[in-house]
Amino acid sequence: MKKTKAVLAIMMASAMVAGLAGCGSTDTTTTPSSTTGAVEAGSGDAAGDATPIAGGLDMNVMLETPVESLDPQQATDGTSFEVIANYTDGLMQMDADGAAVPAIAESYELSEDGLTYTFHLREDANWSNGTPVTAADFVFAWQRAVDPAVASEYSYMLSDIGQIKNAAEIIAGEKDKSELGVTAVDEKTLKVELNVPVSYFLSLMYFPTFYPVNEEFFNSCGDTFATSPETVLSNGAFVLDAYEPAATSFHLTKNAGYYDADRIQLGGLNYQVVQDSQQALMSYQTGALDTTLVNGEQVDQVKDDPEFQAIGAGYLWYVSPNMDAVPELANLNIRLAMTFAIDREAITNDVLKDGSAATFTAVPPQFAAGPDGSDFSADQTKFSDVCAYDTAKAVEYWQTGLTELGISELTLDMVVDADDAPQKVAQVLKEQWETTLPGLTVNLTVEPKKQRVQDMQDGNFQLGLTRWGPDYADPMTYLGMWVTDNSNNYGLWSNEEYDAIIEECTTGDLCTDAEGRWTRLYDAEKIVMDEAVIFPLYTQCNAEMMSSKVTGVEFHPVALNRVYKNAVKSE
Repeated sequence: MKKTKAVLAIMMASAMVAGLAGCGSTDTTTTPSSTTGAVEAGSGDAAGDATPIAGGLDMNVMLETPVESLDPQQATDGTSFEVIANYTDGLMQMDADGAAVPAIAESYELSEDGLTYTFHLREDANWSNGTPVTAADFVFAWQRAVDPAVASEYSYMLSDIGQIKNAAEIIAGEKDKSELGVTAVDEKTLKVELNVPVSYFLSLMYFPTFYPVNEEFFNSCGDTFATSPETVLSNGAFVLDAYEPAATSFHLTKNAGYYDADRIQLGGLNYQVVQDSQQALMSYQTGALDTTLVNGEQVDQVKDDPEFQAIGAGYLWYVSPNMDAVPELANLNIRLAMTFAIDREAITNDVLKDGSAATFTAVPPQFAAGPDGSDFSADQTKFSDVCAYDTAKAVEYWQTGLTELGISELTLDMVVDADDAPQKVAQVLKEQWETTLPGLTVNLTVEPKKQRVQDMQDGNFQLGLTRWGPDYADPMTYLGMWVTDNSNNYGLWSNEEYDAIIEECTTGDLCTDAEGRWTRLYDAEKIVMDEAVIFPLYTQCNAEMMSSKVTGVEFHPVALNRVYKNAVKSE
């Protein structure tokens, strides 16, 4: 056994890069922030006996979208992940540089063949009702994640990505969830068995799908689990004490029972969901918010303010064409015409103005480094023959596609989130397409994000403006989406050669051949781009105002975009 005790300061084999191309700042910690907040803390009591510690000030945080789910095995969006991570620790957590460092796991052992992890849990880690956090809590949670009855959209994180023994067979209904390769050796010892070595496995442990759930508490909640302060337990830095589904404001309080409570300087977190960017900026300027996003013309107003910063958010925005349901979009020439008609630079420079970078690859730049340290997507021209702004090519492909289909005009609907920035981008896309491609009409359908995601997963769309944030620092976090039958493969595209390459890179000999694996991932990306499976648009930067009274908020492009454990707010 190779033994690594206590510290666990592990960098993933694929090094994380904190900032994204085009962003004004690449620091993972920030020094800005604002005035005291106007949001009242909720009066609801969190489940169990956790109580606040007096002293620290609350930080008032703006969210673009409501929380969709507080169930760690059911949540799928960045907002939900952030909130769940505020009050829950997994085996590992992120340091300021994105490295996996100790959380509930105090130490671990890795077998010589790289197939077995043995995690030793902290003796002082407790749930907010006083119950110890045990290895059984992780076993129960991970079995939930792969249970077909739960139907977690992130179950593939344990099977395809994490390669945990028997996970794929359980998800397919071929084995019982009790056969998952995770075992509670004793109360504080967790054994995890893998099919193949996974170089980034430790980094997966701070992703919410892998967070523990106390089985007894879960059963006591029934169908109400994770829907209110009374139906969640905390083992993390904060305790949820005011929340209801779809709430426009909610509150967390510092957890007195947290094993690392001395580190937490904030008294709590006041969240406000503000979908109108002008209203959000006004709230920031009046002191009701300590941080808020800005975009478009707002950036011009505040870009010289010392409290303004552009921070890599990690999200790739793209258009997904539904090739399965729309015969016209099954035509490759139509898809190529639409991607060549997009002026991405105009979207980032004239509409968003937040530092977001025009992107021409299926894997965005500056988040995953290869065996030699190079950026997987540094060359944004490598697919210029199939993805670029070229109106002449767009028209040529368009006319060829119309001729092949025997039509002279085409009307398509595109679903888009109700948030401010996506609507602005969608309007520009509509204008660019309709101006460049004769006979094309694009109608926009604005939906709440939760409904838009549901419609795309159900295949109830024609075009969808969507985004994906990296869950871990490896190209597979993007490329894995377009495998046949993946729940995030919205267009239901399928390619046997592509599936074979991805399988080769996850379960084949390439698992232990870093350079060979990298080459094959490039091959997979080329297929996605050649087939115009998606129309990449831009890699998101968040243009933020952050009060100078706040320091220590950590920003990451991978998994958890904002972490508040080291944040401090002054009077």
